[in-house]
Amino acid sequence: MKIAPSILSADFGNLEKSINLVRDAEWLHVDVMDGHFVPNISIGPVVVKGLRKYTNQVLDTHLMITDPAKYLEDFIVAGSDRITFHIEATKDPIDVINLIREKGAKVGISIKPNTEVNEISDYIHLIDQVLVMSVEPGFGGQKFMINSLEKIKAISALRDVFNKDLLIVVDGGINKETAILCKEAGADVLVAGSYVFNSDNPNAQMRLLK
Repeated sequence: MKIAPSILSADFGNLEKSINLVRDAEWLHVDVMDGHFVPNISIGPVVVKGLRKYTNQVLDTHLMITDPAKYLEDFIVAGSDRITFHIEATKDPIDVINLIREKGAKVGISIKPNTEVNEISDYIHLIDQVLVMSVEPGFGGQKFMINSLEKIKAISALRDVFNKDLLIVVDGGINKETAILCKEAGADVLVAGSYVFNSDNPNAQMRLLK
């Protein structure tokens, strides 16, 4: 199990300090929001470039934006190792997958809470990870949606048949109770923001999740 702290809940006034608080994490999760696909605005490639200067951790960038193909190269050049786009945000997922591959990053597809797993089943064999949103994307600190567990199980079943190397990532409402449920359902990576950063000891919180 990998724990990926979401910098959405970090101190943007001192990101270097925030990163140092979660040095034990293999991944950092970078939420990119455009105020259009989701009702919030977060960061752009400049911040990713700044993060890259301070860490060798995997930068797992989640594009919650309307036109991922237009901007993905900027994020990869800035230092993103993995790019996840939303199936709901593109009419040509194959094109986006190929573009990410061509630029040298790992590929992920995300689904929102109201999107069914069958919307991405045709692409499972082509990607490196699926990100299951267990809250409505856009804001941190929301409550875990329990119906997400059935999606994780369904994706895990598809993985067994089509792509045994696929990672299942879960983002939203993660704490030590929901972490266990996600693990039992088949998750490999848990994204945690407020649970990690809104504590006195972020590394200890990550160990609790592990």
